[in-house]
Amino acid sequence: MLNNMALLDIFKKKKQKPVSTKVPTGTPVPSKPKKISGQAYGVLKRPHVTEKATDSTLKDQYIFEVFSGSNKNQVKKAIEDIYGVDVVSVNIVNIPRKRKRLGRIEGWSGGYKKAIVRIKEGQKIEVLPR
Repeated sequence: MLNNMALLDIFKKKKQKPVSTKVPTGTPVPSKPKKISGQAYGVLKRPHVTEKATDSTLKDQYIFEVFSGSNKNQVKKAIEDIYGVDVVSVNIVNIPRKRKRLGRIEGWSGGYKKAIVRIKEGQKIEVLPR
């Protein structure tokens, strides 16, 4: 049997490859995840996907449904935080609720607020992942 000193000598004699901390050239270095403020998700509800909204993407305009208490400055900051684009302008439209009827039953459809966001030319937002 080998004693402890003999075992240490054996381990010291083995050549171990040094672990390289350098990143090889040509490989992308992962960046830090972007920190998104919690308010950004309290402003935007969802992208507004219609034919008209899809056609407006050719003019660098994107349409989002937003919460009723949000304003233009909050929408601009939320879009810049989440999507990482430069916002040129924001227009907000209040869509009123409408009276609906099904047979004898009457009710109301809910209204909502939408924001039309124009971004800098050449930038894109991936609304629907492909």
